[in-house]
Amino acid sequence: MRYEIRVEGQLSEPLIRMFPELDHVTMSGQTLLFGQVVDEAHLYGLLARCQSLGLRILELRQVPL
Repeated sequence: MRYEIRVEGQLSEPLIRMFPELDHVTMSGQTLLFGQVVDEAHLYGLLARCQSLGLRILELRQVPL
């Protein structure tokens, strides 16, 4: 499965390094993290990581491969 997680703000390099399995793009005050998610546990782990870092998730969506 491939997912996109759109978060508020431009993430710093240290924050981006917290998601080594995802690619990223920054645009107009938001950061889009995207990449392959192997299973539901991985997805929930990514969401928990966002929460623990205080990131505000604006959108989460599954996209076709």
